[in-house]
Amino acid sequence: MRDLVAAFGGEVPSAPTGELLAWLDAFSDAHWNFRGRLGGVERDRIRVDLPVRLAAAAETAAAALGLTDSTEPPHDDYAHVLILGGLARACLQRTEHAARLAATRRVGSVAALGSLRPLGPEERAVPGVEGCRTEADALAAGARAAFGTGVPVLVAPPRDPAAPRANTADTYEHWAAAARPRAQERILVVTSPLYVPFQHCDAIRILGLRYRCGIDTVGFDPHRASTPQPPGAAGPDRCLQEIRSAIRAARALHAAVA
Repeated sequence: MRDLVAAFGGEVPSAPTGELLAWLDAFSDAHWNFRGRLGGVERDRIRVDLPVRLAAAAETAAAALGLTDSTEPPHDDYAHVLILGGLARACLQRTEHAARLAATRRVGSVAALGSLRPLGPEERAVPGVEGCRTEADALAAGARAAFGTGVPVLVAPPRDPAAPRANTADTYEHWAAAARPRAQERILVVTSPLYVPFQHCDAIRILGLRYRCGIDTVGFDPHRASTPQPPGAAGPDRCLQEIRSAIRAARALHAAVA
């Protein structure tokens, strides 16, 4: 992180954790908040050409910070598996990966968590989601293809009435209110590698701190996915945006612990 900040002309200060995360939040907002600059567009609409030096720094940092790897879950027994929704391709990739993991482990319940975000034209053209209109529809299609049986898809409303759709934290809250997980249960969250750090922090904040559950979060393996990644899906601009997401989620987690 120090090297990445330095590449963009900054210097990470020596400060207590809360102050440090606040500084990184402000710095990342100024330099890496491409969604904000583009009016809050969906992640797949981010298109920013970076100088070669900065692009290399972003990719190096993303790898070092755990945004590019697909790792095996550390346990063989999970009370709950949660598949997070996202773009249409991700809904297919994540459900497929979750089914692969569930086939080799002892798993209790499986649920997919999503929203009613309308799919864009490019998403609706992805093979496997024909006829789907929303993210929740795409999750359901992916679950049917991967598991062959009904996996419940929980559609969360946004907690903020002004928000256009539920975010990751909203979906965790919605699932927990329905499932009522017990303390000490293990929960496995399945997402995309790029989002593991920020979605893991949110899971710890909501499901770990409040419900005292153990949380593991893994990303699918792009090399094994039947649905290929589109060009630029893990490009340096997207890496920087999700490093910012991780900073913000870590800041929220730190505040909740404090």
